[in-house]
Amino acid sequence: MVAAERPTVGRLSEPSTRPVFVVTGPSGAGKGTLIRGLLERVPGLEVAVSATTRQQRPGEVDGQDYWFLSDDEFTRRVDTGGFLEWVSYVSGRRYGTLWSEIERIVEAGRVCVLELELEGALRVQTDVPGSTTIFIAADVEELERRLRERATESTGEIGERIALARRQFEQAHRFRYMVRNDELDRATAALAALVECELERAGTMSRP
Repeated sequence: MVAAERPTVGRLSEPSTRPVFVVTGPSGAGKGTLIRGLLERVPGLEVAVSATTRQQRPGEVDGQDYWFLSDDEFTRRVDTGGFLEWVSYVSGRRYGTLWSEIERIVEAGRVCVLELELEGALRVQTDVPGSTTIFIAADVEELERRLRERATESTGEIGERIALARRQFEQAHRFRYMVRNDELDRATAALAALVECELERAGTMSRP
């Protein structure tokens, strides 16, 4: 995975901006499941839709599953500072977070949630004042079990992901919070409590 050059920070760096929550962690830690639970518990949140250069699959909706961009359009937006962060994989496919997507959520009066790889999460932590990064951890044995249950990778690929996860756990201290996903309800409650606390601190918590 190749990290992007840092783009120019846009207007989300202004002090009046709503918080941005960044959820990160190794593959199989349950980030997506926890985020879905978080959205059910805390009103006013919205997950940013990532942009990608991969082909759109049957049933996928542009702007809902991903923003599907051509290689040329992706490159143009990188060159003009249109991405907060982006990564390129060995396959040649690129994924990233558009500033315009975050701005859309903020302008709608909602609070942005990002699900990112560690490199992107660290970039946001550096470039976006008021961002809150949350590392999702789980026991290595549990990660391996979840990856095998997903059945989307070969045994060799699972081994590579587990080795990567061990290295990623060593970076957990670089993020503001860590939530251990050892029991789903407890972990979801812990994540929601952290987000609510930060929203209260920022003065953006929804009132009944």
